[in-house]
Amino acid sequence: MKKFVLIGCLLIVGIKVSSQTVRAEVDTTSIRIGEQFTYTLTVSDTANVILPKLNDLKSLEIVDSTQVDTIKTSLIRKFILTGFDSGAFYIPRQQVFIRNKAFLTDSILINVATVPIDTTKVKMFEIKSIKEEPLIFDDYKHYLIWGLVALAIIVLLIYLIKTRKKSKPQEKTIVVTQTPLEIALDQLSELDKKLLWQNNSIKEFYSELTEIVRNYIESELQISALEQTTDELISVLSDFVTAKTIDTNQSVINKLKALLQEADLVKFAKSKPLANEIEEDRKDAEEVIQNLKATLKEEENNDELG
Repeated sequence: MKKFVLIGCLLIVGIKVSSQTVRAEVDTTSIRIGEQFTYTLTVSDTANVILPKLNDLKSLEIVDSTQVDTIKTSLIRKFILTGFDSGAFYIPRQQVFIRNKAFLTDSILINVATVPIDTTKVKMFEIKSIKEEPLIFDDYKHYLIWGLVALAIIVLLIYLIKTRKKSKPQEKTIVVTQTPLEIALDQLSELDKKLLWQNNSIKEFYSELTEIVRNYIESELQISALEQTTDELISVLSDFVTAKTIDTNQSVINKLKALLQEADLVKFAKSKPLANEIEEDRKDAEEVIQNLKATLKEEENNDELG
């Protein structure tokens, strides 16, 4: 009997600790269509925390959200929500990771009511067609003025171009174009010169490092790498590897995933990796860039040479 009581107490304590660690609340559970309410997510910890993006809201919509605030030993983020369909809708349970351990919030029921209209008190009018006013000179005056200004600018530009051609011999300009790989490697060299992480600017270092990698992927593979989350981008690249439309292997994709996840922890969960880990991430970034290419481009070049 004592054994069962002890187990029950442990379960109650576990539930209480979980609820104290992660808490979700709203300022109201009943709104009218189009009204806004605040959904607040509170985490009683600040180290290695990954907050959710508040997905699967169904008929509720996110109007705005605040940045993550740190108050003493807690993280707080607020979302402004609204609804345009009447009914009862749940904000589902949200998953929060604290030190690689998952915690779930409670789901919250929101009632969205319609705005009643008393037709006995509101006078209804017939819909009338739009009447156009007769046109007068003032309606065309601004077109005439802008036309004369544009004509004067064109005449002036033609005069300047002809004068310049007479006074200066034409010079040939050579435009040097760089490949996405060359641009990315140059950017990595510039990043090294800044010594960001060596001066304790670790967050800025990872932001610039991952932006360089994502820009390269976007230019080389012609996909929106900057707008996608880590999971979305890795999923697309894994599909490309399976379809053999990119020249790489799964090991490179895994290194890219680890790099982006580490950067997310640094930027959003205030993680602070060690110096050797940062140097390894820098090497992995260059390895990913060197070994992630579009096979279609190489095939097109071979076809042109043939």
